[in-house]
Amino acid sequence: MFRFRRKKVRRRSRRTSSVTKHYVENKEVARELVLARLAVFNRHYSLKWNRVAIRNQRRCWGSCTSLKNLNFNYKIIFLPPHLQDYIIVHELCHLKELNHGQNFWNLVAETVPDYKQRIAEVKVIDKLGGSVKLLTKLQENYLSGAKAPAKPESGVATSLEQWCESCERNVVCSCSFDKDSALDQDHQTKIHSASPAKT
Repeated sequence: MFRFRRKKVRRRSRRTSSVTKHYVENKEVARELVLARLAVFNRHYSLKWNRVAIRNQRRCWGSCTSLKNLNFNYKIIFLPPHLQDYIIVHELCHLKELNHGQNFWNLVAETVPDYKQRIAEVKVIDKLGGSVKLLTKLQENYLSGAKAPAKPESGVATSLEQWCESCERNVVCSCSFDKDSALDQDHQTKIHSASPAKT
């Protein structure tokens, strides 16, 4: 007779990765930021939501469910303030319009009229990977640029930003990352002409 021995399965204790630790350390800071900005923009919209969750997601910046739950990526705190506001307004508007139709975009435009430029900036960040290191550098560049913007000598795009003549400031622009085509000054001016200059 054969006896079947039961194999002992060793279970590894689950280690907390550095990414998880970073998420836990910054989760409540992100929640405070999101709730504060939701309150500011909701003065205009007067919408109601059930729950606000802060998540550790790789790609998604935010979402809104049909149950009126708002979810945000904790990395939102590492974005420049104008992009934080765009993402928060975007998800807030989904409480009324749970789609990306024209009514939705009109609703977003009520508080973020230059939303198209901000979408382009978020797409560039997504293409670059959206790592915390990149986001931190981008935010530092943005905040330091807010105090004293400096025009690059050659006018060539930097690794994250490009000088915009109409804004007279450094901005993240999708055209500055398109390696297959040369920068088109006319296109650049159209994209950034609606954005207010930083003071």
